[in-house]
Amino acid sequence: MTEVRFYHLQKQTLDQALPLILEKVYQTGKNAVVRMVDEKEVNRMNDLLWTYKPASFLPHGCKKTGNADQHPIWLCAKAENPNNAKTLILTQGQTEDDMTPYDLCCDMLDGRNDEAVKNARTRWKEYKEKGFTVTYWFQSESGKWEKKA
Repeated sequence: MTEVRFYHLQKQTLDQALPLILEKVYQTGKNAVVRMVDEKEVNRMNDLLWTYKPASFLPHGCKKTGNADQHPIWLCAKAENPNNAKTLILTQGQTEDDMTPYDLCCDMLDGRNDEAVKNARTRWKEYKEKGFTVTYWFQSESGKWEKKA
């Protein structure tokens, strides 16, 4: 069964936290799909992932670049898994009806947005009711992710 992790973004923005989480996923050798709210956000994140650190290399692609099966990280704005990812990262309140292909789903929660927090609580309850293992992660003062629940 898929593990669902809620990452409560309070100390960092999505733009700061997502590349670091993707680095960890990439290091495991597993593919990832990142779901954004729309193609504009996909293209913005695509550009960001090439430039977030001068010495970094995080291989990724999106509809604009094509060849999904050749990219270990795929950015999209719809439900798809063209690179056979085992990790799904949901951003900006996105949801997924079929978690079957994934070992891990990371729900990136904007803790500075009250509506986003409220909606995440609803998703948490729904995931629990479906029998998923659900955990909550927050950032310590030092910026390290820690499991709280």
